[in-house]
Amino acid sequence: MHYLHEGRGAPPLFFVHGYCCEHGDWAPQLEHFRATHEIVACDLRGHGRTPGRPEECTIETFGGDVAALATNLGLRGVVLVGHSMGCRVVLEAARLMPEGVAGIVLVDGSRFASGDPEAAAAAARAAIERDGYAAFAATLFGEMFVPGSVRAKEILARVDARAPDVGAALWPRSAAWDAGKLEAALDAVRSPVLAIQSTTRDPTTLRRTSLKPGETSPWLKLLRKKLGRLPVEVIPGVGHFTQLDAPERVNTLIREFAAGCR
Repeated sequence: MHYLHEGRGAPPLFFVHGYCCEHGDWAPQLEHFRATHEIVACDLRGHGRTPGRPEECTIETFGGDVAALATNLGLRGVVLVGHSMGCRVVLEAARLMPEGVAGIVLVDGSRFASGDPEAAAAAARAAIERDGYAAFAATLFGEMFVPGSVRAKEILARVDARAPDVGAALWPRSAAWDAGKLEAALDAVRSPVLAIQSTTRDPTTLRRTSLKPGETSPWLKLLRKKLGRLPVEVIPGVGHFTQLDAPERVNTLIREFAAGCR
C-alpha cells in the first residue's frame, strides 16, 4: 500500500481520496498541515501507486486497509478525513477502530443508492453497461467541475487513462454499501464529525450541482438525522473537489475542527 507519512503534531490527520482518485488530490492539505500535524495519505487498493485486483476493491476492504495502516503506524486519536467515496471509507474504518478515532471530516460526501443492496448494485452495473465504462466515467467526472475548477483537465485525463476493471467493479459495490451499510456505519460513529459540502446530487439522475449558500441536500439531511447536531459548512460556487477548489477554506475548517479533537 503506497502512502505518505510526514510531520509531527497532534492530532494526526489521515486523508483518504475518492473513487478512481489518488492521495495527491489532497496536495494543498498535505502541504499546509505537514508543518503542524502528523499526516498520512494513502492510495487505496487499485488506485494511484497501490496495486489491487478488482475483486479486492470494496468499501469494506478499503476501510480495513485504512484502519490497519493507522494501527500499524501507531496513530493515536486520529482524525480521519475523507473525500467523496473516501467518506464511505473513513466511516468504515471508524467502525473498525472506534477507540482510535478522535474525529471524522466528510468532504462533499453523498449517497447514491438505498433500498435493497443487490438491486442497487444491479442498477449501478446496468448504468455502466448501458454506454460502456469509458462513457459512464466521462459523464460522472465531467459533472464534478465548475468553470475555474483547479486541476479539472488533469483529473479528467487521469480518469480517461485508467483501465476500466477496478472502476467498473467498484461502483456497483459502492452502491451496495450505500444501500446496505451506510446507515449502520453512521449509527456506529462515536466521535465528532464535521461535514464540508460543496455539491449535491439528484438521487434519481445522479446529476451533480453546486450548492447555494444555506442550501441543504439529501446527504446532509441524512447526516443530521443520524448524527444529530453536527457542524456543517457549505462552500458554494465550487465543484466536487472542494479541497482543491477552496483549499484555504477547507484547511481552516479542518484545522479548527482538529483543534477540538485533541
